[in-house]
Amino acid sequence: MVDSGTSSDPAAKSADNGRVRVLLPLALPGPLDYRVEGAVPAPGSFVRVPLGPRERIGVVWDALHDGGSAVAPEKLKSVIAVLDAPPMLAVTRRFVDWIARYTVSAPGAVLRMAMSVPAALEPETPITAYVAETGWCAPEGFRMTERRAQVLRFLAAGPPRTAADIRAETGAAAAVVAGLRDAGAVRAVALAPPSRFAPPDLAPTRLPLSPDQERAAARLRDQVARGDYSATVLDGVTGSGKTEVYFEAIAEALARGRQILVLLPEIVLSAQWLDRFESRFGAAPALWHSELGPAVRRHTWRAVAERGARVVVGARSALFLPFADLGLIVVDEEHDTSYKQEEGVFYNARDMAVLRGHLGGIPVLLVSATPSLETVVNVERGRYGRVHFPDRIGHAMLPEVTLVDLRQSPPERGRWLAPPLDAAVRETLAASEQVLLFLNRRGYAPLTLCRACGHRLQCPNCSAWLVEHRATDRLDCHHCGFALRLPPACPNCAVEGTWAACGPGVERVAEEVARYFPDARLRIMASDTMGGPAAARELITAVAEHRIDVLIGTQVIAKGHHFPLLTLVGVIDADLGLTGGDLRAAERTHQLLTQVSGRAGRGDRPGRVLLQTFMPEHPVMTALARGTRDEFLETEKRERERARMPPYGRLAAVIVSGPQQSEVDASARALGRVRPVGDGIEVLGPAPAAMSLLRGRHRRRFLVKAERGFDIQGAIRGWLALVRPGKGVRVQVDIDPMSFL
Repeated sequence: MVDSGTSSDPAAKSADNGRVRVLLPLALPGPLDYRVEGAVPAPGSFVRVPLGPRERIGVVWDALHDGGSAVAPEKLKSVIAVLDAPPMLAVTRRFVDWIARYTVSAPGAVLRMAMSVPAALEPETPITAYVAETGWCAPEGFRMTERRAQVLRFLAAGPPRTAADIRAETGAAAAVVAGLRDAGAVRAVALAPPSRFAPPDLAPTRLPLSPDQERAAARLRDQVARGDYSATVLDGVTGSGKTEVYFEAIAEALARGRQILVLLPEIVLSAQWLDRFESRFGAAPALWHSELGPAVRRHTWRAVAERGARVVVGARSALFLPFADLGLIVVDEEHDTSYKQEEGVFYNARDMAVLRGHLGGIPVLLVSATPSLETVVNVERGRYGRVHFPDRIGHAMLPEVTLVDLRQSPPERGRWLAPPLDAAVRETLAASEQVLLFLNRRGYAPLTLCRACGHRLQCPNCSAWLVEHRATDRLDCHHCGFALRLPPACPNCAVEGTWAACGPGVERVAEEVARYFPDARLRIMASDTMGGPAAARELITAVAEHRIDVLIGTQVIAKGHHFPLLTLVGVIDADLGLTGGDLRAAERTHQLLTQVSGRAGRGDRPGRVLLQTFMPEHPVMTALARGTRDEFLETEKRERERARMPPYGRLAAVIVSGPQQSEVDASARALGRVRPVGDGIEVLGPAPAAMSLLRGRHRRRFLVKAERGFDIQGAIRGWLALVRPGKGVRVQVDIDPMSFL
């Protein structure tokens, strides 16, 4: 830490008599003014400042836009210190400001995401090493032992060495080194900690590319070489080799000394992707996700800021890392809903990645076998370029998709696999091939009710049924984490032994497979059964090595895994995502089932997919069976355009929540009375949210609809300024909502 900093930045010189604006990572309306004793720190400098009785770390923001504060300089509190950390670049500060405006959030709340590792703002503790002093003469009384002589010979032959190095080479204990240091024979020096990230190898170790892949790779390399903003969609069927193509863009950026960010929707499930990257570039990338420990996060954050991490692969929060020289952004599986953050600051990482590329003048690649409708329309409007891969690489063919009409071929009573799927599983296992059974529902059963009185076990904190998990002998709420063991008697009627599990989860499907296919080696792959990145890698490796015959999974299985012997995919309930009032229900179901189907037949053996459905005539099902994705998207576009829904209109949700229902309702009514009215905007509500109680908070929602060119953020910002929420009430804004819970 240093006490001052200087700058030739014009914005810094425009500070009013040693006054600077400091943005703190708090939900405040804007930066605060502070006095500076001495040289004015440059915008972007991290500083420690007082706020009330506490000290806070913030960022010196850009010069005052309003001519200065009315507060006299002598009445301002002073900056305590400027931290010895790489400053936040101007492009990052613009990024923070822009996201705050777009999401109708406090700038400090966005800054908090860019300062997620405060410990990284202090330099890492140096490592102590030792060097031999030249020309040293032993003082009187000093005894030169053989071990001491060994240490001196070792240190004389090379660079500074740590005590661990010395012990490994000579066997000398720490006391020996300390004795030499006290005698002046060796000197301690401070070294920067070694980087955890080996530099990527730029030698060409790539797989051979097809002519289509090579043409696409050349186009992407040229975009990176130009160093200008562009947004390009890599649109190809599952297994078409999109990853190898964008690896070429990564190689080009690395050759030019730039940093690369790759966003993946489920980084902890990406063992195969990481193995492919390391095979291609000879080194592992830096990872960024919620499972990392504090020490790793601290080192990674600092390495990104100091160019020590060349390639970062992470979840959506990696967008806010302090890249010193970002040259390429890749958003893999750009359609995935996990890119949308729905707490704190509501933002879509895919869209913000495009913004970050635009602000920084760098290319952005959006990759998917099932691009989102918003992305498809942006291509049609000329905002994004497109590279299309219509075929799988090599000899692999897309799987044949068959619809199993559950009205005509229902499962036997007490079972979930219909006869056609049961027969297909038997044939596949007999051929020593692998089966994937997909059901996007965790646990054993989604609902437990009393057969005597009809009472349903519900979470006390949320408007949700408790999900039975027999593997852990618990009933869990998947929204707040509440859990309990199944009570022996119904709490409503006190009758014992009347509980009934209703509907299947993956555990119940596994129970059926174990009963009717007793020789099959089976595993469940769901977010709550893998226990972290290491367990996920072990499971994926076991499938790839054919130590598993039947894999039963939820949507996490659809994340780009490549299993050459997996030839059959069976979807237990293909209709599951089609119900409810979500305007994207059909699109999401089509994307998910396409991705799941794409796990079949990726090797030399042909694949097939059986979708169990009660609605074979639904446009999603017919599109999947016929392979007519583009026709399905055209239908979706026409329906959205007719309803003026995104991407042909604007939507925003305003969520009012709090622990006291009366306060929430009063605040919602107050907002309703002053809602925006006029051409181009319509406000619906307030109404109870679909999840009207969530984590102990009562929730009411407004839905704001606007024309595509309408300033919906400005209207909402002015609207919310008219009402002060009640005690404990929070008002959140979700621009471009993906969920309607």
